Amino acid sequence: MFSEHAFFSFIDLTDPSVHREYNEWHQLDHRPENLLLPGVAWGDRWARPAEYAALDRSSSQELADVDYVAMYWFTPPYEESVAAWTKLGEDSFQWGRGPQLPGVVRPLLGFFTPVKGYAAPRIGVSADALPFRPNRGLHLTVTHFAEPHGADVHEQFRWDDRVGIPALLELPGVAGAWTFSLHSMQKHPTLPLGAGNREFAPGSVRIRLLYLDADPAEVTGSVVELDQSLATAGDGAPRPVVGDTLFDGPLRTIIPWQDW
Repeated sequence: MFSEHAFFSFIDLTDPSVHREYNEWHQLDHRPENLLLPGVAWGDRWARPAEYAALDRSSSQELADVDYVAMYWFTPPYEESVAAWTKLGEDSFQWGRGPQLPGVVRPLLGFFTPVKGYAAPRIGVSADALPFRPNRGLHLTVTHFAEPHGADVHEQFRWDDRVGIPALLELPGVAGAWTFSLHSMQKHPTLPLGAGNREFAPGSVRIRLLYLDADPAEVTGSVVELDQSLATAGDGAPRPVVGDTLFDGPLRTIIPWQDW
């Protein structure tokens, strides 16, 4: 595993008029400066247009209005890498190039521990190389567990690792997967109080990220069909269903200027 920690940011733009300004800031300023840091292995972001939101199967409304998701992978030593990343955020604020844009809501900001990566046999590269491999988007599932170390949660993780994810890797368009467990919520000094709406305990949020190299909406149809099939007739047992689904749907890779 090339990275000890990753950061996820879920963004809702409540003012439709700031989409272009937000994209220009993130793609042309924020992301390049972050990728320059020696402790940042890679960073990427994806959009969730209205037609994709309609495909979300979430059981919760907490992330229902998300428009963008960004993530960064950090290299060890974690403390130094995150400290430099946080300092850049403060410096950017002082430069007048910070994240204080109108109409930006951040319902979930957190650092996550990568659990395990999986590469589809057909792609020929390792799971560690997946973040650097071009993708057309993601299928992202975010689940909250009230008791993150319960026996039923452990059984779901076992089933996902041995049955569910290997089956997903056989689907056309699924290049690979990574799973993540919440390490801590972000408390960045440049963001206003309440920038993230809800506090989650460490380990209580799980992310399953599928890297896609085909149309995300079409692949999502296949993912849903497979999930439904496995829910009733898995390899040895149906998938245990535990926790609340906060987000479960496709995201699209952003093409600068074209998608703004």
